[in-house]
Amino acid sequence: MKSDKAFKNLLTEMGTCLAELRIKKGYSTIKAFAEKYDLPEIQYWRIEKGKANVTLKSLSRILSIHRLSIHDFFCLMQNERVAG
Repeated sequence: MKSDKAFKNLLTEMGTCLAELRIKKGYSTIKAFAEKYDLPEIQYWRIEKGKANVTLKSLSRILSIHRLSIHDFFCLMQNERVAG
């Protein structure tokens, strides 16, 4: 189904963007980032890899670490999509 593929692509794009934010923050590994911010490592790994259906609550918590609103995050994703 086309909508399933689009949703999976969105999750992958979100994960890629979160990974870039993590790296910009100075964390080269998911493990170090997850430990520092008391996040479940496996779940966070799944989110970055686009393999988890992230909830708004989880996304909001992660984005607060980066001092981003959900709105700003999706605008950032859109800008990267246009630039990429």
